[in-house]
Amino acid sequence: MKSTIKDVANLAGVSFKTVSRVINKESSVKPETVEKVNKAIEQLRYQPNTSARNLAGTSAYALAYVYDNPNAYYVISMQNGILNECRERGYELIIHPCNSSDANVLEEIIAMIKKSQLAGIVLSPPLSEMQSVLDGLDELNVNYVRIISGSKAGDEKKPCVFVNDRAAAQNITRHLIQQGHRRIGFICGDKGHKSTDERLLGYKNALAEEGLEFDNALVVDGTYSFEAGVNGFKTLSALDNKPTAIFGCNDEIASGALFAARLNEVDVPRELAIAGFENSPFSRQTWPKLTTAAQPNDMIAKTAASTLIDFIKKKKSEPSAAINHQIFEPELVVRESTQHS
Repeated sequence: MKSTIKDVANLAGVSFKTVSRVINKESSVKPETVEKVNKAIEQLRYQPNTSARNLAGTSAYALAYVYDNPNAYYVISMQNGILNECRERGYELIIHPCNSSDANVLEEIIAMIKKSQLAGIVLSPPLSEMQSVLDGLDELNVNYVRIISGSKAGDEKKPCVFVNDRAAAQNITRHLIQQGHRRIGFICGDKGHKSTDERLLGYKNALAEEGLEFDNALVVDGTYSFEAGVNGFKTLSALDNKPTAIFGCNDEIASGALFAARLNEVDVPRELAIAGFENSPFSRQTWPKLTTAAQPNDMIAKTAASTLIDFIKKKKSEPSAAINHQIFEPELVVRESTQHS
């Protein structure tokens, strides 16, 4: 027979409510009690029944990851990060992709919420930046955490995990300037993503910091796609005064630019330096490998799930408790695509 929560309680010499508190990682339990209960759980090989917990109580033990992103590497990293935290904390995970440009996207998300007994939702861009979606969730009093581009909380009423894209993009551009480049092209990601705006601001800040004039002709509209990099290279290479470096708003864009450069027999990095952003597998599968900013998407997602679960638990006992925010700053990774001997 499978061990029950009462079996764990008897072996540990505590009440089954205490065992429940330990399983839910509530901070009110003494460390020595946590150790006793965990030893009993291990000895009995007890597995919490999350389905029974959902049916038996008013608390839900499932999170949903709601996203719209065409980048498979990004989505898989996010899913893995959230799933790892859910497993550690005894939660289930529901994956819900959707189309953020659909006029009925909010209704779709609400329908999913009503069908599932959820404790909360993890939102990544662009959904995490859509005020109509946030307002709809607030109206239903849904718990959620936002993963967004930025560096400060402002007056956020729900927890956020910030990614300081601006500072990281400034570091990449500064690196290119230090390599001797004065005309640096910038290929944008989707206009609907705040990360595009923040990375462009970082690029502009680095130019200003080094006393270089911003040239709007060097900035090309695009999307977070390989094709945008190919097309961006064509646009920039057609200029009379061509750039000697290109900064792609993500690694997929930079990979497309590198592909187009090699097709046109442009030597990278001797004739043209190319940098990306995120440190996705794209950055390591090219030749030469791409200089980029390492954005740990799995850790960002895991932190988002942890922050959300902590927020939900704290809200039950301290409704007016301060909101906890986290921040990540992607680190510069210099590779062969921007350096030559």
